[in-house]
Amino acid sequence: MTLAARWTGLGATLLIVVGLAACAPGPAPSPTPTGFASEEEAFAAAEATINAYVNANNRIVVSEPESFEPLFALTTGEQNDYERKRLSAYHADGYTMSGTATVVATEPDKWTDSTGTASMFACIDVSKLDVTDRSGASQVSADRPPRQSLRVTLVASLGTFKISLIEGAEGQHACGS
Repeated sequence: MTLAARWTGLGATLLIVVGLAACAPGPAPSPTPTGFASEEEAFAAAEATINAYVNANNRIVVSEPESFEPLFALTTGEQNDYERKRLSAYHADGYTMSGTATVVATEPDKWTDSTGTASMFACIDVSKLDVTDRSGASQVSADRPPRQSLRVTLVASLGTFKISLIEGAEGQHACGS
């Protein structure tokens, strides 16, 4: 084989190898310091945290303060302070929570990777949830809407979220107009 034929064969082989490398998928997205590789992954984890929060709230037995811990574990900052005060007051006043709340819908709002902060709109059906005092009288306002439209702010750490704030979002997104 002549030198020219060898170079031609080598050139063709290199073209095939380079061509195949160009067709290979790129590397998978790497997780950021927040632990999420993409915005979609962050919002899915945020939605899962909202569902876990509602489920933890549904399992609370006010007369058993240890039942509060799963809810506290899902919250941080302002929301954690609020939950501790609310549930301590319910316990001290002898309130009972009955029924369940249900997440009807969630909708992504904003993800800020640099701070690990997400916000989501959530529609929560509270029509079957009641809080009663020692005499059995409901403490829920008669004009409470059956569905609550909320904006939930979450902060990420190592691939998990904690809820830092829940606030009303009347007329916003998840529960419709």
